[in-house]
Amino acid sequence: MEIRIGIKENGRDLGFETELSAKELTELVKQGISAGMVELSDSKGRSYLIPAASVAYVELGADQSRRVGFLA
Repeated sequence: MEIRIGIKENGRDLGFETELSAKELTELVKQGISAGMVELSDSKGRSYLIPAASVAYVELGADQSRRVGFLA
């Protein structure tokens, strides 16, 4: 699943792929925001720690993998 997190006062967002489902990601983000620190990891094993006060938005992509090639 693809996730993008907007950071306040920053023109770029943080985007990465993860093995978690949309439901799992939603719960982790909710728990992290209430705890003050959002902690997520990507499919390559890297961890991301984002202070909850800095999170502007969270965008979750589709659960499907990207298609390769041309669509008719």
